[in-house]
Amino acid sequence: MRKLFAVTLGILTAVGGFVDIGDLVANSLVGARFGMSLAWVVVVGVVGICLFAEMSGRIAAVSGRPVFDLVRERLGPRAGLLNLGASFFINLLTLAAEIGGASLALELATGVNYLLWVPGVALVAWLVMWRVKFETMERVFGLAGLALVVFGVAAWQLGPDWGQLGSQLASPPQAEGAATYWYYAVALLGGAMTPYEVFFFSSGGVEERWTRQDLVTARANVFVGFPLGGMLSLTIMVCAAAVFLPAQIQVESLAQMVLPVGVGLGKIGLAMAIIGVFAATFGATLETALSSGYTLSQYFGWRWGKRVRPRDAARFHVVVLVAVVLAAALILTTVDPVMVTEYSLVFSAAALPLTYLPVLMIANDPDYMNDRVNSRFTNAVGTAYMILLSVVAVAAIPLLIATKAGQ
Repeated sequence: MRKLFAVTLGILTAVGGFVDIGDLVANSLVGARFGMSLAWVVVVGVVGICLFAEMSGRIAAVSGRPVFDLVRERLGPRAGLLNLGASFFINLLTLAAEIGGASLALELATGVNYLLWVPGVALVAWLVMWRVKFETMERVFGLAGLALVVFGVAAWQLGPDWGQLGSQLASPPQAEGAATYWYYAVALLGGAMTPYEVFFFSSGGVEERWTRQDLVTARANVFVGFPLGGMLSLTIMVCAAAVFLPAQIQVESLAQMVLPVGVGLGKIGLAMAIIGVFAATFGATLETALSSGYTLSQYFGWRWGKRVRPRDAARFHVVVLVAVVLAAALILTTVDPVMVTEYSLVFSAAALPLTYLPVLMIANDPDYMNDRVNSRFTNAVGTAYMILLSVVAVAAIPLLIATKAGQ
């Protein structure tokens, strides 16, 4: 019974923690402009993140070491440094977007300008990472993120023409050009397969001291929780397609992104949506900031982790603090958090091969994995994804430039 409870709790936490500011922004923008014609990208992204998250969790459980701890050892210092640089930059950009998203949610709840909330969000996030146990932190905000289920209820309550939404799967709106279509496909994929998720999942496994006996729980989180989280992100797209696409309204703010819930469910539903957005973005703030500390500390061989006393892992905690300060400072420049989110998604997509190739290589190395190396099927699918991600990486920046960030 205890095992069943742990598995169920892990799945619910994975569902609630799946959606972050990137998923919210990308699915809202796409739903408003393309309807459901890019829903297939979310499916591809969810399958991909499930594939590589399972590998990273298995690496942590079998070797007792997180992925990035093995990157330098397996690839060498130069290749590892390239991976570190790209990952840290993207983590920082994503962290800024998450802090901005949490602050915007507080603005919606209180009417106080989001810029005034940024320092408080950053401070509280650092205090939570400093003082709250890893398991408590992860579960509280993951479960609170389940409030986003209100998007699914709203999608049903809005009563869209489901046949028309289904027809959009094969026929995107003609007014949008091919370059813009593929730009948002890249952004959606970057949102579903954000690099920090793999580093956090692997390092979290070590934080929770996973062993081979924990593989069932880890796989349940991945193969059940992540797909359900992906379905939740699709309901955000449905809501935007139902409310904004018929009126040809483009989404430009967080207030617009949660508006369909208010239309479908009224003030109570809107309040739940705001709570869910805050929980999801604040939880992702914690995960992204910790991932910055994890990657840098693991590359240089420093002591790291929330189980280690802060004075014994001082450099890890300093990196986390500096990352939070820099990210908050970026948002305080008054740069649009939605724009920061879009750029973080595209740069994430451009760096996907750097993130996932080492995972695939380590998961096939018997020196680390013993008898738990990838199966032939996993390698076949993983190789196919690496080809896809390489194409996406090459196309991401040119599409960003050619479409002027989707405009």
